[in-house]
Order: sequence, then structure tokens, then C-alpha cells
Amino acid sequence: MRLLVMGGTWFLGKHIVEGALARGWEVTTFNRGRSGRDADGVSAVHGDRTNGVDLGRLAGHGPFDAVIDTSSSELPPRGVLAAATALRPAARRWVHISTVSVYEGWPHQSLADTSTLLECPADADESYGYTGEDGSPTRYGFQKAGGERAVTEVFGDAAVLLRPGVILGPGEYVGRLPWWLERAQRGGRILAPAPAEQRIQPVDVRDVARFALDQAVGSASGGFNVTHPEGIMFRGFLQACLAETGGAGAPVWADPVVLADRGVKQWTELPLWRTHAGVWAVDSSRAVAAGLRCRPIAETIRDTWRWWAADGRPVDHPRWAEHGIAPEKEAKILASL
Repeated sequence: MRLLVMGGTWFLGKHIVEGALARGWEVTTFNRGRSGRDADGVSAVHGDRTNGVDLGRLAGHGPFDAVIDTSSSELPPRGVLAAATALRPAARRWVHISTVSVYEGWPHQSLADTSTLLECPADADESYGYTGEDGSPTRYGFQKAGGERAVTEVFGDAAVLLRPGVILGPGEYVGRLPWWLERAQRGGRILAPAPAEQRIQPVDVRDVARFALDQAVGSASGGFNVTHPEGIMFRGFLQACLAETGGAGAPVWADPVVLADRGVKQWTELPLWRTHAGVWAVDSSRAVAAGLRCRPIAETIRDTWRWWAADGRPVDHPRWAEHGIAPEKEAKILASL
């Protein structure tokens, strides 16, 4: 198996590369060489995927049995289209890492793989789309939907579209789970979003990587929602964070209306908290039928803490600074409850 990974040096891309090497595959990575070290054992090609000459040079390293694209999150659709077009003569199959944000109904509605997608042309530039007044849909969602269309137009039935929700695990660069772990370790009264029984569906990065590799060597096509089929209640999530870190903390469950009145930002100041009805109602049964296997989220929490406590250092990313409520703001809200 000859695999090309677009990206391949951090978080999901890194786990995909490590998994492919463990399977005995021949792996080529393509990146700019700025966001991490290429794994030992890969054939590393450095270049800019927005540069046609670099893409042509990359195609010359083929043929590839499959491409797994982990690095298009900030590209407009036309950038994805250019890469897919340049590599089509050298690649049999394309596995594209997308997002649940491509759905017209996300995050307000329950979603299946057949739910309606946002409309975006395959050749759209970065200006296409908009973000709604309530935060949905998002320009990001439109752009990613266009990226999916670009891949499908070029690769047809040889295109696989993976749509994760929230990905957690060792190497996380966004900072959602590391923030909760550090907060749990600090202990004391912990501001937590009610209801405690709210079920969330984050998926482990290693499980996404394994599923992507399975699809690279498989024959399926089309879209797969990649979310944890069982999930975990928020209460259990925080209990696991406290247990792993040894923090002597006690969650104080605050009603969403109270949190909103106090100006707490959903999704960022209290990571993983969002009140929209569909955000944690994404059906992944097609992926499960195709072989997606998700470890217990408590295991993800345990392994992330071990990575973090052992001086884990993610790739620097601006989204890290967005997550977590300031201690002073949290203390003020807790004192009012």
C-alpha cells in the first residue's frame, strides 16, 4: 500500500502516519515542514499545496494507492480542487477529512449522513459563504462543503468524506480537553454547564486515524459522520477528568440561562458546552457499520492526561487561546450561585 498524507506531522495527521507505518505501508508526507517533524520512516516531500509547481512535483513521487488529506481546513474549495486535480493522475483514491459543519442543519438539528449539505461551488474562493447571526451556518461550513464537492468532482466514487465533530486525544492542539484536565487538577468548585446528564460525542483521534486508514484501503465512497456512537454524559466526563488528575474538585452545575446571563461563551469559555439541540446528535451508524470502533471516552481522557502530564506540547495554534474561562470570571460566577 502506497499512501500519501497531506500534512502528517501533528495531531490527526501524525496518528494516521504512525498507524500506516505500523501496518507496513509505504508512506509519503507532503507539508511545508513548519508545524512538526516528519516521522521516521516516511518519504517527506516539502512544499506548498497552493503552488501548482509543488503539486506537480509531488505527483511525480506517485503513483499512490490513496491520499488522505488532513491539511485542507484553512483552504478555500478552489485550493482543494487544484490539489485533487493535480494528484488525480497519480492517485487511485482520496480520503478527505471534513467536518459536520458542512450540514445545513448543524448544530440545530439531529444529523445523519444523508442530511442536506450547505451549497458551495467546487471552485469557490475564500470569500464564499457567510456566518449567520446565531453562529450558524458558518462560512467555515460553506467552505468545507465546497471542498467536499471539489474532491467528489475529481475522484467520483473513489472519494471518501469523513465528517468528525470534536476530535480529542493525545496531541490535541485546540485545547479543549487539556483545559478541562488542568481545571480538574486545580480542584475547588468547578463551574459546569447543566444538565449534568447531557451526552456528548467527542471521538478519539486514534480512532479517527484508524478509520481513515481503513477507508484508504477499502472500496466505500461518500460521506461518513465520525462521532462517538455512545458518548459520555458531561457528569461522567468531568468525573473522569477529576479521577485522572487527582483533583479535589466539585462541579457546580449552572443552568445555561444563568451562564448566558453571566456572559459565558458557549463552546470556548466552557469547552464542549453548547446548547443547540443537534450539536451532540450526530448519527454515525454508517461509519460504525463500515468498521468505526470508538474506545471509551474515559480512555481518551486518561491517555491525554498522561501525554499532557509528561510535558505534552501540541503544535502552536491560535485556537488554543480561545478556550477556557478566566479564573477571575469563574470565581465571580461561582460566588453568585
